[in-house]
Amino acid sequence: MADRLDDQGLATVFGGSGFVGRYAVAALAKQGWRVRAAVRRPDLAGFLQTAGFVGQVAPVQANVRFPQSVERALAGAKVVVNTVGVLTSGGKQTFRAIHVDAPRTIARAARQAGVRHLVHISAIGADAKSSSRYARSKAEGEAAVLEEFPGAVIIRPSIVFGPEDDFFNRFAAMARISPLLPLIGGGRTRFQPVFVGDLAAAIAACASGAGKPGTIYEAGGPEVLSFRELLDLTQEWAGRKRGYLPLPFWLAKLQALLTWPLPNALRPITFDQVRLLQHDNVVSAAAKSEGRTLAALGVTAPHGVAAIVPTYLERFRPRGQFAHYRT
Repeated sequence: MADRLDDQGLATVFGGSGFVGRYAVAALAKQGWRVRAAVRRPDLAGFLQTAGFVGQVAPVQANVRFPQSVERALAGAKVVVNTVGVLTSGGKQTFRAIHVDAPRTIARAARQAGVRHLVHISAIGADAKSSSRYARSKAEGEAAVLEEFPGAVIIRPSIVFGPEDDFFNRFAAMARISPLLPLIGGGRTRFQPVFVGDLAAAIAACASGAGKPGTIYEAGGPEVLSFRELLDLTQEWAGRKRGYLPLPFWLAKLQALLTWPLPNALRPITFDQVRLLQHDNVVSAAAKSEGRTLAALGVTAPHGVAAIVPTYLERFRPRGQFAHYRT
């Protein structure tokens, strides 16, 4: 919560109740912004109000697939942040609808409304020529944002970790019930995990004018770790000792195809996600040499996974979260 209410103006955060969005809301509120959290279900986003003083944070209904809804949500805002994204494409929540069309709608409405700063969250690996539909849609969304709002700041994070993440929690939960964990592609794919709080701090800095307009920044933590190393750490902090089932990329793709009829929530991995795993997910050499990293956005000492992740993986331990406190 903010130490004092220093009214900076109104900031609208699309996807404000999501994993990244809720931390962005809290970071903006702490800076003194009045925050409008634009979400599909404001009745489920009441918890956001505790991030600020009474009335400082207000969840409002908005669906990024509907332009009029977007326009209402950002009316009067000085800053707009788009954190909306999907990991799998399905139903009306397709990669094109959420990663391309929606960012264009938000950017166009922001320009027409005279918004001062627009921050768009993309992903490392965004590439218009990628074989992954996810990566292609992220790149197309970036292009759409810059076309409609040339002064936007785009942030591409590596995998984002925090208490509500879908990476460490997912594999810790898997280790609790499965005798083996899948080691796709030999576990050699490299990642540079970034703490969600650090990403939120960078977003809040951009709201105050940090970041060069029209620039794409890449956000990674202090460590580069392989998929195998991340699974090893997950098991260590969750108190589990499981073996690994090596899955070459071709076999992982076959498994993804065989589970295609299942709902996305029940599928262990999709074909598109296997394609993503075939490429490292780290801050590029170009971004480092050109100063397009977290440091340029004021985050000079990002948190490593060891400082944060063990605190929320305790609950997966065999004897429970508080077993080691017993005497």
